[in-house]
Amino acid sequence: MWIILAFVSAFLLGCYEVNKKFALNNNAVLPILFLNTLISSAIFVPFIILSMSTHRLDNTVMYVPHTSFETQFAVFIKAIIVLSSWIFGYFGMKHLPLTITGPLKATQPVLTLVGALIIFGERLNLDQWIGVILSIASFYMLASSGKKEGIRFSHNKWIFFTVMSIITGALSGLYDKHLMGHLDVMTVQVWFNVYQCLLMIPILLFFWFPHRKNSTPFVWNWNIVLISVFLCLADWIYFYALTYPDSMISVVSMVRRSNVVVTFAAGAIFFHEKNLKSKAVDLFLVLLGMIFLYLGTN
Repeated sequence: MWIILAFVSAFLLGCYEVNKKFALNNNAVLPILFLNTLISSAIFVPFIILSMSTHRLDNTVMYVPHTSFETQFAVFIKAIIVLSSWIFGYFGMKHLPLTITGPLKATQPVLTLVGALIIFGERLNLDQWIGVILSIASFYMLASSGKKEGIRFSHNKWIFFTVMSIITGALSGLYDKHLMGHLDVMTVQVWFNVYQCLLMIPILLFFWFPHRKNSTPFVWNWNIVLISVFLCLADWIYFYALTYPDSMISVVSMVRRSNVVVTFAAGAIFFHEKNLKSKAVDLFLVLLGMIFLYLGTN
């Protein structure tokens, strides 16, 4: 069941990425990220209030339990890690084609895998190893495709930002597996969204607001709301998948990156991106890797 949930989360995550690209085009990054965290928090805060003041959510999957300071601090650390990944990722996505960032981010679980092998002692079977190797191969082919558009992976600042987003995202995935071993889904998802919003306030005030007239102006559009909606749904299902005792963070993280199908299609249809034939080979390797990972869990 957890592998099916991982695929559902992947589709929703793809919808999130597409709306994020729409919102970021010719727009200011930090205000969008702040609004993303604000709307996500607004979605979950009512569950906190209802859980604390009434018994309506008792014994339901939406109940937010009372937690200790240690638990809150652990979730706060997650918020810092995720927000770091998002800041790097948002800037990278704004300046790079979706057909580059999508397959590139799909290689993130390879780092998660290394950490899972070392920290959690997870072991992959032959099919799963084939899936990982195919994903690694797709990274090198993607670098070749990027050169055709003048994007040199070793000299491009936005590629560096995307890579940093991948590294911090992998760290977040490993930390998720640790947290979900003893915390419930709502505790993690609700509070890390709230803490991210609080962290974004000083970032917005000190790093964007004083320089807003000399940078890309902020323009409202409804894709900003859809970013939060799709992300909240994708993350909730993802966290729930990790609550299964036999779930493997290395596999769940890899499957989540199959969202590249949605982002690649959007890059071709809505943004008319280039070199689609060569990038399609990269996409094929990613998808083939997903298939082998799925076979390895059955």
